[in-house]
Amino acid sequence: MKVAVLFPGQGSQYLGMGREFIETDSDCAAIMEQAEAVCDFPLRKLCFEGPMEELTRAVHLQPAITVTNLVCWQALRKAWGDTITVSCFAGHSLGEYSALCAAGVLSIEDTIRLVTRRGMLSDLEGQKHPGSMRAVVGLNIAEVEGIVARCAEFGIVTVANHNTEQQIVISGEVAALDAASVLATTAGARVIPLAVSVANHSPLVAGAVPPFADFMSQVAFQCPSTPVYFNVLAATEQDPAAIREIMARQIVSRVRWVELMQSMLAQGVDTFVEVGPKAVLKGMMRKIVPKGQEYQAFQVDTPESLAQCLQQLELH
Repeated sequence: MKVAVLFPGQGSQYLGMGREFIETDSDCAAIMEQAEAVCDFPLRKLCFEGPMEELTRAVHLQPAITVTNLVCWQALRKAWGDTITVSCFAGHSLGEYSALCAAGVLSIEDTIRLVTRRGMLSDLEGQKHPGSMRAVVGLNIAEVEGIVARCAEFGIVTVANHNTEQQIVISGEVAALDAASVLATTAGARVIPLAVSVANHSPLVAGAVPPFADFMSQVAFQCPSTPVYFNVLAATEQDPAAIREIMARQIVSRVRWVELMQSMLAQGVDTFVEVGPKAVLKGMMRKIVPKGQEYQAFQVDTPESLAQCLQQLELH
């Protein structure tokens, strides 16, 4: 068994996420306390009670998802003990910071500091350059790239996430997204607006890159103790200076999730555990793994789902 641990990003949030672990495990509670000490807003209250409109703002959502991921990872790691070795980590977009923390590249405090600053800068760019994101379901990457190219005259629009072969997220200005949505629907796709407040992974947030790179230069990055697959590369990287540069670019770069998962599969990974709110990445796995190839996928965000994961792993 070769295990990959995956962390979700923005869009997986729900009210009450992480609550059961935090209220029943002092180590999990300590992670929330560390995170709240870094943030200047009531992080725990937002995660547990919302309101959802406030939670969904990038400035709040990025630390909220990240602390939930880390709390769930703490609970899983504690339950696993020494029985399971993780072969590699990855995180989807924002989730990459949780992966870096889990792999020992960043401390918990620095991880929360980085995502809080990233959220603040993203929020600022979202206010300066309004935009949104939409999922296009039912077309392949070449078809969506063709549609995006045809809509450049309406404004900025780009492919932001290549999530599965037939689920691609586009990001940009609303007029251009509207035009692309019409073309995609005409071509037989389903277009789903995403619950985000910023046009992530598009030129509209490029202004966040230089100040974020400056901020990151003050943060200590270590070599990963376990390989991390990066969204920008769909491959691993060991050098801390290179990782810093990758994470600055990641804000505006495409999330190459299909290629990243294919890279893991090619390395013999056969067991995937999504750690954090909801089961978005687990759902994507079903559409990425080639038909007939054996694999197992689990998801952990509550004591109940943790128990199920452990039970299933013991059965295999």
